[in-house]
Amino acid sequence: MAGRSLRLAAGGLLRLGGCQRAAVPTFTAIRKESGDAGSTALETRPTVRKFDPEMRQNLSDFGQYVAECMPKYVQKVQLTAGDELEILIAPSGVVPVLSFLKNHHNAQFGSLADIAGVDMPTRKYRFEVVYNLLSHRFNSRIRVKTYTDELTPIESCNDIFKAANWNEREVWDMYGVYFTNHPDLRRILTDYGFEGHPLRKDFPLTGYTELRYDDELRRIVQEPVELAQEYRKFDLAAPWEQFPNFREQLPAAEEVDIEKK
Repeated sequence: MAGRSLRLAAGGLLRLGGCQRAAVPTFTAIRKESGDAGSTALETRPTVRKFDPEMRQNLSDFGQYVAECMPKYVQKVQLTAGDELEILIAPSGVVPVLSFLKNHHNAQFGSLADIAGVDMPTRKYRFEVVYNLLSHRFNSRIRVKTYTDELTPIESCNDIFKAANWNEREVWDMYGVYFTNHPDLRRILTDYGFEGHPLRKDFPLTGYTELRYDDELRRIVQEPVELAQEYRKFDLAAPWEQFPNFREQLPAAEEVDIEKK
């Protein structure tokens, strides 16, 4: 009904279907910036998140506590990005450490947010498996990291966190990291019969096969990749790499001392 549509009149009156209503008050929105009190000038300084020293100390103390409780498996404790706690463990400690973090009274990390994979081909153990945990009881997060290679499997944590089922299938599909005692370790993102693991650094960007619709067969067919042009070499070096003075950065991780004194 165009005649009864809601519209704002130029005189500040709200008209609906030809009848006038009371004047609508007008508001002026002012964006508050983190500058001087009472100032409405736009803030141009960069926003730098300040870390809470007390929180950093609490995270360091908890990391040391986990290392003291599980000395057989914890190899290193560090703080990354200022206030993110990471526990680096041996591959054999996945189930014991995750069970400890979930069930211990002082941890209660009952939620597995996700499992991620990292591929670094230059390392002896090229794959990192990262478990991101959340404690609803203490409103805190922790990151558990372990490592493996192409042939060494890792114990599944599906019996501890049921959310690990599909996450481990995804890591297996994308990176080829095998999880023992997984109830249903199948590919989850790629198609049936897919060869290779797409997120490995040695996997070609174009892949090995391509799909297309065949008009004669009237169905989707899978064929080897055929490029329409020859390979070209691209120089992907970042422009700031030529200026080493601007490449100096603070360490990405700050190690927490877990040695007994």
